[in-house]
Amino acid sequence: MAHVDEEIASQPDCWQRALELAPQHLPEPGERVAVIGCGTSLYIAQAYAALRESLGHGETDAFAASEFPLGRRYDRIVALTRSGTTTEVLDALARVGGTETVAITADPGTPVGAAARHLVALEFADERSVVQTRFATTALVLLRAHLGAAPADLPAQARTALADPLPRGALEARQFTFLGTGWSCGVANEAALKVREASAAWTEAYPAMEYRHGPISVSGPEGLVWFLDTPPAGLVDQAGATGAAVSVPGLDPLAELVRIQRLAVGLAVRRGLDPDRPRHLTRSIVLDQP
Repeated sequence: MAHVDEEIASQPDCWQRALELAPQHLPEPGERVAVIGCGTSLYIAQAYAALRESLGHGETDAFAASEFPLGRRYDRIVALTRSGTTTEVLDALARVGGTETVAITADPGTPVGAAARHLVALEFADERSVVQTRFATTALVLLRAHLGAAPADLPAQARTALADPLPRGALEARQFTFLGTGWSCGVANEAALKVREASAAWTEAYPAMEYRHGPISVSGPEGLVWFLDTPPAGLVDQAGATGAAVSVPGLDPLAELVRIQRLAVGLAVRRGLDPDRPRHLTRSIVLDQP
């Protein structure tokens, strides 16, 4: 069994632990906040930023760490980094001056411990696989709980996601489109990344309403369109008319992501790939400094 299989299966327990935490130094209502990360952490940042702002907690922006606008004022910066060593995150934190900073990481003994003013450590959600699964989802559960927006049954939904069958024909599909609305757009982006990096499959992600504006042209009989949230009226029928298989969610978007993680691993195995070690990727991106 690959490490990632065990890590995916452990998510219900990790989410339960996250729901029971009461972390300090996370953004308070009214603060203007930026959230930074790279790869998977960027997409978790997007989901949290959209959710926080939609709940009226304050203006919240998400950036790839390399693209953080240093001249813009924020009350607090949240950095997401599983490894605690990602060069772009450390560089951004080093250049923000007196702004309050907090990093959510799996390893507090790494350089991010000195780069951020405060740390939230999720050591129980650390991973051996290059592919991120439980750390990212556990971080988002923690952030949602801090917003008062994490259903108490999320761990139970994760167990359902581990047990439910994948959509019919999912493992035979050759093209995958993931669609979200609101904060689940970030989850859709992460879903596409997960399948892409683990299995080298052709994946795309869009806000659901944007699917009609061009992306629908790539859907066809060998495709799968997977909604992460309640589909807009009429869109399921339009997606189905392309000949693609369509999956409509019965679970929270984050629990749907667990099912998609399982799809990513299943596709990798069918294609003879190692889901723990995607091609050309490493667990942390550490760049040579000039």
